[in-house]
Amino acid sequence: MGAIDIRTLAERLSASSGIAAKQDIGTIAARLGLQGQQDAVGDDCAALPDGDGYLLFAIEGFMNEFVAADPWFAGWCGIMVNISDIVAMGGRPIAVVDAVWADGEEGAVPVLEGMRAASATFGVPIVGGHTNIRTDRGQLSVAILGRAHKLLTSFDARPGDVLVAAIDHRGRYREPFNNWEAVTDTPPVRLRGDLELLPEIAEAGLALSAKDISQGGIVGTAIMLAECSRVGIDIDVSAIPLPAGVSLDRWLATFPSFGYLLAVAPEHVADVATRFTARGISAAVIGAVVAGAEVALVDGKSRAVVRNHAETPLLQLGRQEVAA
Repeated sequence: MGAIDIRTLAERLSASSGIAAKQDIGTIAARLGLQGQQDAVGDDCAALPDGDGYLLFAIEGFMNEFVAADPWFAGWCGIMVNISDIVAMGGRPIAVVDAVWADGEEGAVPVLEGMRAASATFGVPIVGGHTNIRTDRGQLSVAILGRAHKLLTSFDARPGDVLVAAIDHRGRYREPFNNWEAVTDTPPVRLRGDLELLPEIAEAGLALSAKDISQGGIVGTAIMLAECSRVGIDIDVSAIPLPAGVSLDRWLATFPSFGYLLAVAPEHVADVATRFTARGISAAVIGAVVAGAEVALVDGKSRAVVRNHAETPLLQLGRQEVAA
């Protein structure tokens, strides 16, 4: 890989737009009064106790420039990324609804076709939504309902856990964005089988904490996981597997179509990793969960802090503090 200037890399990632955008979550949550409420906010989905499990409820909205530049794939992602949120919490998707804005019917067609294709591929039905095709620009948001028997959360990473990155490298960038696409030419049966891995890991008790790698990339996702769990994370940049021809700095900021961070107790790492690698998905220990509030890059004896979430919170969300 060659020499890595991790201090410069940490500074660049700290100032990245993908991480900066996550700051907006805390701003809006504060306006809604969501901090510190009993039902924890800040995870990939809202988890609502229901019988012997949980209903999972989530929504995603998409950048206007993405919808304009690649509307078919934006529609596909409307289904895919919501499914990823459900799966990240150990759940299985049930159905989605959408909200589509477009300049006329023809403007809506590529987005709708992308959603329809993904719905058929993943076997998750579109059951309704909202439509406005009398507006001046294309916009998209999609919400999803799922169910979990046992949860993986953003709140249960503990010092002593190791950080596992499980990412499907069998893809390519959907230029010009940092979106790593490994799904549209993949057999549906394989995709659906891959999505069973995290619910199976949760139900086997092999992990308690996970998060899907989002627009903030590996590092931004690690910051959100660390803040919600009130821990630190050291990311070993030399341990991160890279797809052929992809640079480390771009990979750390990439939004993969199948990508998750899991905090795993050391005794379960081999089992967890094998479940992914047996299906051709890269899975590697890329760091450690530690005490404190720093998310840092490490390379040998060198260490550079990307963010201290106690000093500079990103989400300002988490579980309600319980009085001793």
